[in-house]
Amino acid sequence: MNTTRRTNVMVKVAMLSTLAIVIYFLEMVLTPFLPFFPDFLKLDFSDLPALIGAFAFGPLAGVVIELVKNLFHVMMTTTAGVGELANFLVGSALVIPAGWYYQKERTRAGALKGVLLGVISMVIVGSLANYFILIPFYASVGFPFEAILGMVSQVNTLVVDMWTYILYV
Repeated sequence: MNTTRRTNVMVKVAMLSTLAIVIYFLEMVLTPFLPFFPDFLKLDFSDLPALIGAFAFGPLAGVVIELVKNLFHVMMTTTAGVGELANFLVGSALVIPAGWYYQKERTRAGALKGVLLGVISMVIVGSLANYFILIPFYASVGFPFEAILGMVSQVNTLVVDMWTYILYV
């Protein structure tokens, strides 16, 4: 890749990162739409710029956008960085397979198949990361899982342990 093209890609990735940061602050609470979700879960559209970057420039660009967005947001975190780590892991799990597949099949159908692969990857990575990394880490920095479980089970009675938390939340 020549210097001009590299600079062009870097500027576009920076612009998409900035857009992702701005969108990250526009969180939408799910509770009015889905009352069985706890208030701390938000609908987040900030992965869209990373997905666009992955489609346009490849999966690595999408991961860089996810990283920049979360590094910026961690400075204002209320989750001791756990929320940003979760967002980075799950967002990367979306953009890597989606961008990879779209690079192989550059069609509308290829984009849809890539996003479908990315969503499946998000579910798997998110579930495993929550069980083995995120929930234990969050509990270790002072917020025990029992407290989280108590909050969640008040709005969704199906949640009774870590597995049902991961499955239903």
